[in-house]
Amino acid sequence: MRFDKDRYDTPSNYPKLLGDRLCLGTRFYFYYRFFKLVYDTRVVIKKGKFSNKAWCWASYYNDDTVEGCGAKFHVSGMDNIRNCHGPVVFVGNHMSILETFALPGIICPIKPSSFVVKQSLVDHRFFGVVMRATQAIPVTRTDPVKDYKTVMTEGKKHLDAGRSIIIFPQSTRGPLLKSEEFGSIGSKLAKKANVPVIPIAIKSDFWGNGKYFKDFGPVYRDRDVYFSFGEPIKIKGNGKAEHEGIISFIKGRLDKWGHQY
Repeated sequence: MRFDKDRYDTPSNYPKLLGDRLCLGTRFYFYYRFFKLVYDTRVVIKKGKFSNKAWCWASYYNDDTVEGCGAKFHVSGMDNIRNCHGPVVFVGNHMSILETFALPGIICPIKPSSFVVKQSLVDHRFFGVVMRATQAIPVTRTDPVKDYKTVMTEGKKHLDAGRSIIIFPQSTRGPLLKSEEFGSIGSKLAKKANVPVIPIAIKSDFWGNGKYFKDFGPVYRDRDVYFSFGEPIKIKGNGKAEHEGIISFIKGRLDKWGHQY
């Protein structure tokens, strides 16, 4: 994948992975590649060789898996990242686990970044090593006051050091975007650190949420993957208008892509 232009679209002749064809289009090979990626990344971390570049390459591997299993990527607005100097707060909707693994390869070659994630991911026996190595900021999702203080304090430290923050301010991950559940913490962090917000509209329901294990649901090969980055927004006053503008941008893109709420 190349993101050196303003947009990227998976070529129509992108080759299918042999392993996926041999597995007859089931989700087995997709998840085999995913767990292999996480395991290999853990090995790199434990060897002390993990870096921003290594994280980007791990993300490319994930994206190649998605494309090689039949999905088409459509990424737009890359110039909005490239032409914005200094760190930013990326604020987007959160549809599936896919964006957590796909976005580093898109964003981090231009702006090294860290995610705001659930504390349980940082503490996870398998994924936790990776989350900690990427300097993720953990939040409880059960104590709003504590989470607010954590994001404001740790997020500002990252931004002051030149590291951007990626935050999904929905109360829970899923296909629906409910304005009342889309928090303004990203805008508040950006205002405190005096950096702009770049909104991200995401459609990633190719990777479905599972019924019993949320991270490992079905794979919908007929659903394209979309990432669209909006123009940088400077937060003014109480940030209410800018927050509403972020939500409007995301909803507008989802409507354009034909997403059903």
